[in-house]
Amino acid sequence: MEDKKYSIWLSGLPQIGSRKYISLIEYFGSAKRVFESSKNELLESGILNEKIVDIIITKRDIDKIDRYMKKVKENDIKVYTIDEDEYPKNLKNIYDPPPVIYVRGNIKDEDENAIAVVGSRKASDYGLKTAEKLGIELAEAGITVVSGMALGVDSAAHRGALKAGGRTIAVFACGLNFVYPKSGYNLAKEIAKQGAIISEYPLGIEALPQNFPARNRIISGLAKGVVVVEANEKSGSLITADFALEQGRDVFAVPGNIGVPNSRGTNELIKDGAKIVTCTNDILEEYGYSHNKIIDRVERLDSEHKLILKCLECSGKSIDEIIEYTKLNISDVLSKILQLEIMGIIKEIDNLYYKN
Repeated sequence: MEDKKYSIWLSGLPQIGSRKYISLIEYFGSAKRVFESSKNELLESGILNEKIVDIIITKRDIDKIDRYMKKVKENDIKVYTIDEDEYPKNLKNIYDPPPVIYVRGNIKDEDENAIAVVGSRKASDYGLKTAEKLGIELAEAGITVVSGMALGVDSAAHRGALKAGGRTIAVFACGLNFVYPKSGYNLAKEIAKQGAIISEYPLGIEALPQNFPARNRIISGLAKGVVVVEANEKSGSLITADFALEQGRDVFAVPGNIGVPNSRGTNELIKDGAKIVTCTNDILEEYGYSHNKIIDRVERLDSEHKLILKCLECSGKSIDEIIEYTKLNISDVLSKILQLEIMGIIKEIDNLYYKN
């Protein structure tokens, strides 16, 4: 932690982005050496202009750094530098990875199998239901769902993953001592319990408008692919899609009504070559997940779940028809059906239930 605090100090300085940080580490050997170098030594590196060097020198307050490190610990926040094993491998391999990330919750190796789901803050009911369904079914397939916890599509995708008991990661555009939007406080707590909240911004940094595009590169950087669910032509989720393409990630889009503004961005992505998503399997099959995962889920079901599936073998059935076939009581049938829906094994269309 002693050496790490200098990395945290350096990464948090104004005008020291990821590329300058990496260049400084390569030149001086460590962040501690940057901290200890004279003004002339810093200027001789050719990496920094005099204005930035003066900022570095004025920010050399070891007591302040130690107080900050104490605050990080008190807030139950982990900090990982880019050279640590705990740093997400997908993110490490993008063009401009954040040199330091702050984490509330836990990052796991399985999070390498991640898909980002993003879209409009002002999503329609269709968009919200689609995002939640994607979150549920991706999580049930063992995929970590990444998003930005914004209102609308982002939050719906997180909630879907949580409902399925899966992992989800939220990327913030502010320090982790803030929650943005404030209305997402309870959701953020659940995400941290069941996954992680990540930010490149130090504690005390608020969610400023200029932080969001930079945040979006982390959302796409953590994932193997990005799914856009509803977006107008100026949506920030299109910025995430652009970053995904630059990073060599797959871009998926859910098609929408051609007469609705929130569909223009997604439909344009499809015109430009994004992969169409009409169901979660369109994403899963891209990575070879679908078939085996569904088999695994069915094999883990109890006898009552399997009896309901047998009832749905040939055609869709109503609740009453399922009760009549299975001889189970209504509360058991409703409970089992909800579980099967969350697992992505059945779906409901016009009050009839079908196997996926």
